[in-house]
Amino acid sequence: MTYEGYKTFNAKLEDSILTITFNFGSVNLQGLEMISDLNSLAMRLERDHEVKVVIFQSANPEIWVCHYDTNLLKDLSTKAVSRSEVELLDLQKVLDRISKLPQATIAKLEGFARGGGHEFALACDMRFAARGKYKFMQMEVAMGILPCGGGASRMARQTGLGRALEIILSARDFGADEAEAYGTINKALEPDEIDDYVKNLAQRIARFPAESINACKRAVYESIDQPIEEALKAEAYWLYQSTSKTAAIKRFTIADEQGLQHDIDNQRNWDDLVMKVQDIN
Repeated sequence: MTYEGYKTFNAKLEDSILTITFNFGSVNLQGLEMISDLNSLAMRLERDHEVKVVIFQSANPEIWVCHYDTNLLKDLSTKAVSRSEVELLDLQKVLDRISKLPQATIAKLEGFARGGGHEFALACDMRFAARGKYKFMQMEVAMGILPCGGGASRMARQTGLGRALEIILSARDFGADEAEAYGTINKALEPDEIDDYVKNLAQRIARFPAESINACKRAVYESIDQPIEEALKAEAYWLYQSTSKTAAIKRFTIADEQGLQHDIDNQRNWDDLVMKVQDIN
């Protein structure tokens, strides 16, 4: 699978990790070109069983991904549409596709991510931000609309209702530490730490079976929208999807036959063991 020919970003594949670096114009504007590129990228990744982790970053030292192109927003209908007539917007469609990729997706945020740019980050599985460089904002209410790239929906799932509404209705900038406290990112890091942190995390995840990564994602995402009983069934379903395609049973059998789980030294060193067990296929 090749990842070439994009207008708004460059792609580099190394050791099952695909790094996407946005580099489009002066501000990485989120317009038709980027939507098209992201859709094409998602189409390839949905069929790629070798890539396990995707990192999204920016070549622009100030901006990760900019807001949605206002030239497109000015063409929105000025007439109310009924629920039965409404259709998903292009940005909603492509970000939903990104969120459902079988790979683990990481947003490495070292600049501004406002409006649609922030909604894109929320569609990724994990987000890490650099202190003093990262700022996010949902400015839509001040313009007379609302976040319409999944921002209203995903924000509430990340932060809870009260904080989601504060973020959306205040239409102000939030820095990395505030974002961490509110739950929109996983972790705030110093600018000189973020590269190594994201790289080490990606490399660790990339050692694990692709089928297991996908099954874990599916189970976690499904659990958000379901009562606990249905969420537990989803966990069981995706468990068998992974055991049918990975070396899990072989690994459990070896551990049982050799009595590894009863060894206190093994219990003390699980962080290392989970990496060593990847050699059993």
